[in-house]
Amino acid sequence: MSDKTAENEKGLPKAVLVIVVLAVIAAVVFIVLGQRQKFEPVNAGMDAIDFTLPDLAGKPVSLKDYRGKVVFLNFWATWCKPCEEEMPSMEALYQGLKDQPFEILAVSVDKDGPETVAAYAKKYNLSFKVLHDRKGAIKETYKTTGVPETFIIDQNGVIAEKVWGPRDWSRRYSYEMIADLLSNGPKPRDSYKTKAK
Repeated sequence: MSDKTAENEKGLPKAVLVIVVLAVIAAVVFIVLGQRQKFEPVNAGMDAIDFTLPDLAGKPVSLKDYRGKVVFLNFWATWCKPCEEEMPSMEALYQGLKDQPFEILAVSVDKDGPETVAAYAKKYNLSFKVLHDRKGAIKETYKTTGVPETFIIDQNGVIAEKVWGPRDWSRRYSYEMIADLLSNGPKPRDSYKTKAK
């Protein structure tokens, strides 16, 4: 065996080792970034994630169908007392803006059947669209931390405002972002904010 061949054979295991180490590092980076993205919250300035859910009649409704409108996406549940307090002001907001390019999509995260959600909607005379996320898949997609949680989505499908907790939507300061979007159109995404109550 020549010296050159022996040298090449010694170099080969080093090359394989370097490749294996680089592959392991790449896999670790991929996993860490994937996990970070998994837990990263959905906030203002991000694109709203499209979904399709059944309404109370079982008809599929997709978020993308409302592109060009301001969308009030609210996650709630029938057992949630703050949601119950918030619902009448959401209905008042909807009635006040229903002639404008505006839509409310109220996503119930109740695990009970649609009849429970429908009875609640009837009790509170809700006329906006109520959807049912019985398995919680969309709630998980939006990484909500509780109910109620609201996402105001602009005409381009970007989340303009995220609100944790209930609001009295009949008060002007509560719906300023909605009014601004309806009057002036979408803003640059870096101007949008996530807010608590």
